[in-house]
Amino acid sequence: MGEVLEQFFILVGLLVCLVYLVKCVRFSKCIFLRFWKVLPRSFLKSMGQWAVITGAGAGIGKAYSFELARQGLNVVLISRTLEKLQATATEIERTTGSSVKIIQTDFTKDDIYEDIKEKLKGLEIGILVNNVGMLPDLLPRHFLNSPDEIQSLIHCNITSVVKMTQLILKQMESRRKGLILNISSGVALFPWPIYSLYSASKVLTPYAVSTPMTKYLKTNMITKTADEFAKESLNYVTIGDETCGCLVHEILASFLGHIPPWVFHSGAFRKLLLACYVDYLRRNAALGPPRGAARAAGVAPLAVAAEDRAARPPGGPPEPEGPCHGSST
Repeated sequence: MGEVLEQFFILVGLLVCLVYLVKCVRFSKCIFLRFWKVLPRSFLKSMGQWAVITGAGAGIGKAYSFELARQGLNVVLISRTLEKLQATATEIERTTGSSVKIIQTDFTKDDIYEDIKEKLKGLEIGILVNNVGMLPDLLPRHFLNSPDEIQSLIHCNITSVVKMTQLILKQMESRRKGLILNISSGVALFPWPIYSLYSASKVLTPYAVSTPMTKYLKTNMITKTADEFAKESLNYVTIGDETCGCLVHEILASFLGHIPPWVFHSGAFRKLLLACYVDYLRRNAALGPPRGAARAAGVAPLAVAAEDRAARPPGGPPEPEGPCHGSST
């Protein structure tokens, strides 16, 4: 009996060592990317002539559109706001020489995909970037106090990924090549108090990226600009089935992965998260987006509203809706 237990524990130990060895190898690929595998410049273009990007009017989607066009692909921009699409398309054509098609649609609806399918007919699509997404509300709040936009959020953050993949995967399969990038969020990897609705709908997982949806977070070592993130993340497409898109976000995910789950579920963590968020709103009350973009209005009142909303008990009386729900479309 003793020998059997000894063999069992040896086997368990070997399996644990193997798991950590695989993790170390994967992490080393992120650090020493150029030594493991350098993507030739022709790799992305070899997937097909066209790339389709959802939520391409601003933020990460817009950055991917420019980066893929620079890599030599023609791009199809799909988003909600026609003016943004037209401006982005004109700039891409002028700066890269790539062909651009635009499709105006609202991903919070579920009856849009036949029209998209018809407009994509005849294109050799090699890359699909499922980027479109929305926050149910910028302000943190309990799930039971969330606004009545759950169906719209599901259509935008979840249904769009499934439907767009279903539309395009068939032709990729027939050509036996293609690349699909599903842009999620780092908050999907861990319990995220007072943002549970958004994190549950986002289950490529980046962390902080400065975009219109995040109200142009101040960039630093961890917070990337959309252009920086899009450019760096395309080098990580062969790392594995899931990636945070850049080295600093991989390090952050690894660190957070060692924190016990009960910490994320604790009331202290929720209060800390809320305090940081309120402090961020107050510090940025007088700041606007970079490069002359429109100033984020009403940020100071949002700090007070954030404290009030998050303090409400789950299932409490509904509060009046504000105008600050965000979308990357």
